[in-house]
Amino acid sequence: MFKGTVTWQGGMCFEGISGSNHRVIMDTGKEIGGTDRGPRPTEMLLMALAGCSGIDVVHILEKMHLTIDEFSVAVEGDRAEVDPKFFTDIRLLYSLKGAQLTPDKVERAIRLSQEKYCSVANNLNKVSSIVFAFELNGQRFPEKGYLA
Repeated sequence: MFKGTVTWQGGMCFEGISGSNHRVIMDTGKEIGGTDRGPRPTEMLLMALAGCSGIDVVHILEKMHLTIDEFSVAVEGDRAEVDPKFFTDIRLLYSLKGAQLTPDKVERAIRLSQEKYCSVANNLNKVSSIVFAFELNGQRFPEKGYLA
């Protein structure tokens, strides 16, 4: 079982403590009563998706005995206009560098993460459309679409 606690810090700010005893501050902007001390909970959700999938991709590529020199995942999402304003569309851009990496192996690792292993993606895709592209050693796959 996973668990955590969030404790109100005043205003709109909360401190989260994970079951593994890590802390994070979440807040809102000043326009709705926050002090902008930390990311919004919805931003944390997008970062959780990128982090979960990123961990999967590293793990899968390492199991293929491939070396990654650099890796990042950019994420952006569009929300519904009415409450509960869930994410309708989410786009991920995986950027990798490594001499051993090939487009087919990188795409396979990303697909395995998105379709099988990433629990965050598999929760979000029940209400959100999640699409991805990737850059490998500076070349984008597919060449058009997704993030700017």
